[in-house]
Amino acid sequence: MSIFRRAGGGPGRVSVQQAAVRTGHAGSGGDAVLLDVREPYEWQAGHAPRAVHLSLSALSAGAGLPSEAQARPLIVICRSGNRSRQAAELLVARGAQAVDVIGGMRDWVGAGLPVVDARGGNGTTA
Repeated sequence: MSIFRRAGGGPGRVSVQQAAVRTGHAGSGGDAVLLDVREPYEWQAGHAPRAVHLSLSALSAGAGLPSEAQARPLIVICRSGNRSRQAAELLVARGAQAVDVIGGMRDWVGAGLPVVDARGGNGTTA
């Protein structure tokens, strides 16, 4: 069974380590896009390099995926895993392949994975 589907049909869940491998943040090429669904101020303070931003509020209001995330497997991340879970469910209902990251950016930072701010410098998580 794919990581993108649970046995019950909903979106799967992955660890930050699995997310880093699938998105190429762990040194390999990666085939998935890391989609950050936090609010703009959180994104600007710090996000994973090469991540794509679309807030959960915009997604819930019907916004489409940014072009670089269209027709690609999506690894959805937020601060702690709650909003990313909701976003992954919305995306799967729209026909996308999406999973959420358990522990979110908190666990991402805790695993020593890179974070940049809006200017490309060292970022922090809000």
